[in-house]
Order: sequence, then structure tokens, then C-alpha cells
Amino acid sequence: MSKITFIGAGSTVFVKNVLGDCMLVPALQGFEFALYDIDEKRMSESQNLLTQLAEALDADVTIRSYQDRKQALQGAKYVFNAIQVGGYKPSTVIDFEIPKKYGLRQTIADTVGIGGIFRSLRTIPVMLDFARDIEDVAPDALFMNYTNPMATLMGALQQHSGVKSVGLCHSVQACTKELFKNLGMDHSRIEEKIAGINHMAWLLEVKQDGVDLYPEIKRKALEKQQERHHDMVRFKLMEHFGYYVTESSEHNAEYHPYFIKSNYPELIEQLNIPLDEYPRRCEEQIANWEKVQKTLTSEGVTHTRSKEYGSQIIEAIETNQVFKFGGNVLNTGNLITNLPTKATVEVPCIADRSGITPTFVGELPLQLAGLNHTNIHSQLLTIEAAVTKKRDYIYQAALLDPHTKAELSIDDIVSMCDELIEAHGDYLPKYQ
Repeated sequence: MSKITFIGAGSTVFVKNVLGDCMLVPALQGFEFALYDIDEKRMSESQNLLTQLAEALDADVTIRSYQDRKQALQGAKYVFNAIQVGGYKPSTVIDFEIPKKYGLRQTIADTVGIGGIFRSLRTIPVMLDFARDIEDVAPDALFMNYTNPMATLMGALQQHSGVKSVGLCHSVQACTKELFKNLGMDHSRIEEKIAGINHMAWLLEVKQDGVDLYPEIKRKALEKQQERHHDMVRFKLMEHFGYYVTESSEHNAEYHPYFIKSNYPELIEQLNIPLDEYPRRCEEQIANWEKVQKTLTSEGVTHTRSKEYGSQIIEAIETNQVFKFGGNVLNTGNLITNLPTKATVEVPCIADRSGITPTFVGELPLQLAGLNHTNIHSQLLTIEAAVTKKRDYIYQAALLDPHTKAELSIDDIVSMCDELIEAHGDYLPKYQ
């Protein structure tokens, strides 16, 4: 029996979307869906939901939970990962509150910046443990990662393990749909080309029936900027750099040195930047979980296939029906010629029976490559810190982060890192 393993199976809503999609694929009938999570209660809730769903969909799949990770991975053909090391409390709270003491404000803190660095440092060692298990008991498995920070986790995995892997993010698939909805434009018959790095990939081309839509997009965006709306940061970036970026305005506000600035506090209101947005979302999700859980497990549970890439990639490999998607891979072979070869890039990829094949993009416009570089070098140093356990690399990653270095002195950045290392305690390894 072929097996799909889901690590982080306590994420019940996401498990339902990804594995519910898999249940609807004819080629995956007869598969085992193996669940693993360190929170056995949440994993049990996911198992119960998936069992109900399989019955409702008349899916010929076997749902099993495992307390031993290696057993869950044993013989797996595909592995999904959706973990969060340290959770909202204590780790996310620490990532926001300590920088706040130094005057450094954040919105999401899960990709780059000081929050992204420390989330990476907590997660990379765990991911490399997964990789060692997979190499031992499922050496041919395809590992599909949904966990952030995507670029550092995939970079660590692909540089320091032999596991076949690809990173999957929602920002590419939602990019033009959200943009067109916001501008009141017709999204049918769209051709698009997107490439860059995760959460800072660029809509390089967008056409409808062969006609370039960028002139109309830019005109409408400038008009839209006259009113307060949720995407003001991305429109500001497009106005000055010429291209629209994939990830949301609240994310991009902290990826650049231009927006969250103590010397320009009025920008927060002017550009509608939601400081502390991620903790606010976490609190809302916690408060609403019981209601959501009751809805998920009520009688009559069902599922329609979502837009998640996971099941479509597996279906393409199993059936040899080609599927094109935006994936995160190493820039091996200079897929993007003016970004470093060790960088994790987000490029169009092809899935078929041969596996995952990234496609060649070429050279990004110089200004876009320049913006990507400001994040990449901090990401690469974060990976070095996690792998070598050298504290200096943590300092250097933070010192190179665009938002952090624009707000704080060298001494304050080093002190902040030391305080964060101490506060995270056993969630981090010991650093030299």
C-alpha cells in the first residue's frame, strides 16, 4: 500500500484541505494517509475528521495516526510538512515582544526580519531531523513543505540533505486573482509569469488574450491609491519599482526598509500597515477554534477540491498528466541568472511522472534582483547559523536584514539577538 505522510497533522483545517483533495483523486485510491504530530489530541481530532470525510466521499483510503515519527514516515511515497516549532506561545510572542522593546515593530514576522530569523533557527534543526528520518526509511519520498520561513527551510533542506523536496506557497496562486479583484478587472484568460524568491516573487508578465495588462493595472492602481485600502504597500512598490509582488502588503511592509519607520510614524496610517497582525490573527483563531472544530466535525462533513498544489502534484506524478505550478527550489543551474546559486528561488515548475522539474527564468529586471538580494543574504546567513551553531552568523543575518538595520544600531541588534536566544531557551540549540 502506497503512503502519504502528513507531518504537523494537528493543523486540522489544513489537513482537511490537503488530504481531502487527495481523497478526490482516483489515482490515490488505495493509499494510506499517515498522520504525525507531537500534539496527540489535535492529531486525534484530525484523524476523526478525515475518517468521517473518507466515509462521506466514499474514498478508498486508510487513515492512521502514529506516535513514532519514523514509523509514520516508513515507506512513504509523499510527505507533507506543516509544522510550527514553539507555537504562538511562547515563541511567536517572544519574536514580537522583545524586538518591540528595542523599538522594532513587525507585522507578520514569519519570513525574514528578526522574527523570520528566529523562526528559522527554531525550525531548521527539526527539518533536518525529518530529513535524516526520510533518508533512512523513505529515501525515494517527495517532501512538500508548506511551513514558513520557506526560503531558509528549503535552502537548509536542499543544501544539507539528499531528500527530494519542493516548497509550496499560496502567494503565487493567489497573486493575480487578488490583484484583479482589488482593481475590478476581469481575471479570465490570463497568462502570467511569476518568479523571484518566496514572498518576494514578481509578476513579470500578465496578459489577456496576448495583450499586456500592466499599463491598465498601473493606471488603476494609482487611482486606487487615492483611497485607503488593504494593498497600499504593494501598490507603492509597483509604482516605484515597476512590478507587482506576490505576497501581501502586510508581509512586504516588513521586508523592506521603507515602510515601518520610527522617524515616519505617519506611514502606518497612510499605508494602512497592520502592526502586530500575526499575533492578532493567532488570538482570533484560538478564540474561534471551538466553533470551527464543531463546524468541521458536524454531521454531513464534505469537501470540494481546493486550489492547494499538493494533490495536483501527486496526481501529475502518478498519472503523468503534466501540472505547472510555482515551486521553491535551489537556484541550481542559475534558473534566475542574477540571483545567487545557493538562494532558494520561486520559479515555474513542472510535475509529471519524472518528478519535479524547475524551469529556466533568466535574468530578473535589475531593480527586482536588487530587492531580492537584500533578503537573500540574510537568509543564507541564517542557514549558516542553524547548521554551524555559530552565534556570529545570527548577528550578521540580523545586521543585514533591511528593516532591522534601518531602525537599530549594531549594538542594539546584537543585544536584541542575545536576548532572543536566551528567551527561546530549549527551542534553540546551543550557539558558539
